[in-house]
Amino acid sequence: MWSRSKADQDPAEWLPSAPDALCRYGAEWTATKLRWGLAVDGAERERMLDIAAGCGGMEVEFTPAP
Repeated sequence: MWSRSKADQDPAEWLPSAPDALCRYGAEWTATKLRWGLAVDGAERERMLDIAAGCGGMEVEFTPAP
């Protein structure tokens, strides 16, 4: 369930508690960053790389924002 208290936290600060949700969360977070050309800080990048390492080559699909 979504919580507004988590809305301003990146993956370095908060991750879903369900292990099976990590890959989907990581892919959606990455797709959003790519779609909108958003910056990623070092801690966030490291956490996303850690998540991706456990996702077996999952592909991230996105459409660039107009």
